Amino acid sequence: MTQATYQEIDGRPAIRFERRIAHPVEAVWHAVTEPGELAHWFPDPVELDELKPGASMRFDLSAHGMDPMDGEIRELEPPRLFAFTWGDEMLRFELDPEDGGRACRLRFTHFLSERDKAARDAAGWQVCFDRLDESLAAGGAGAANTGVTPAWREYYERYLAEGMPSGAEIPGQA
Repeated sequence: MTQATYQEIDGRPAIRFERRIAHPVEAVWHAVTEPGELAHWFPDPVELDELKPGASMRFDLSAHGMDPMDGEIRELEPPRLFAFTWGDEMLRFELDPEDGGRACRLRFTHFLSERDKAARDAAGWQVCFDRLDESLAAGGAGAANTGVTPAWREYYERYLAEGMPSGAEIPGQA
């Protein structure tokens, strides 16, 4: 299991993951760019009309009691780089083949709008990437389970203990 690290990149708070995935780049690319595949692991349903720079994206946040959020594809170099805005934040996925193409290295950076979201969002992505691994192993099966789960709570507590910036509201918690 790969943990997130907190960084400041060009003065902006960010969390980064680097994770080896035991599937070829093409399979992981499909899982991170296709709305039907994102539904198995990404935190929110995604609408995407076209996979090209400048294309609009829409994220359904109703499971969190929030209004939909818009995004836009900013960088696209199939099957290596996919970056898009998620509201006022940026998500960047980078893939490199390993083991003669049988596996790949995923480098993920989430540029945050607020420093205090780091521990909360790192725990969330940790759960999401666990689900990505599970979905790929099951041939694209499963459904994302967002929110405060026991796994999320465990990761969140670990990030707090490590001193990752925290304090952001946790949706669904009073």
